[in-house]
Amino acid sequence: MPFGIYGEIMKKIALNGLLISLALVLSFIESLFPASLLILIPGVRLGLANIVTMFTLFYLGFMSAMTVSVLRCVLAALLFGGFSSMLFSLSGALLALMVMQALKFGYNRHFSILGISVAGAASHNTGQILMASLMMRNTAVFAYLPVLLLAGIAMGFITAFATQNIFYLVDKTHVVKHLG
Repeated sequence: MPFGIYGEIMKKIALNGLLISLALVLSFIESLFPASLLILIPGVRLGLANIVTMFTLFYLGFMSAMTVSVLRCVLAALLFGGFSSMLFSLSGALLALMVMQALKFGYNRHFSILGISVAGAASHNTGQILMASLMMRNTAVFAYLPVLLLAGIAMGFITAFATQNIFYLVDKTHVVKHLG
């Protein structure tokens, strides 16, 4: 490689940029078709960007996943939301990422992609409720947590299905080896 370590760094930055863009596009598409139209639970989303987060976590590592998650949340808030949406997104995404990273250590022994995805979705909802409680200075919002957790389990199943299929294709085609 002519650029050595700098070439590897530039390749990783470019890949992270592509993944951030993909996560933003998925977030935008998701905002056009809110899951609450189907489920009738306010605030529920499919969590399609979590597919990108899980891919990044498993194939590129925690720091890349953190970068993709944080920048996606910040950019999505700047493009589609506002400061409070950024706080909700970040609190959910960061808690979900930490939980998924912890469970990743037990992957294929104790946890499957399904379990990690569902735990990530539930953690995301929990992080958002924690942020709502802090912002409102009221714990009454925790009454809504069981409803969100049930919806999170359902959404976690959907994203796990997509993620498992993507992991299968990535492993079968060895595309990550060509990127790294």
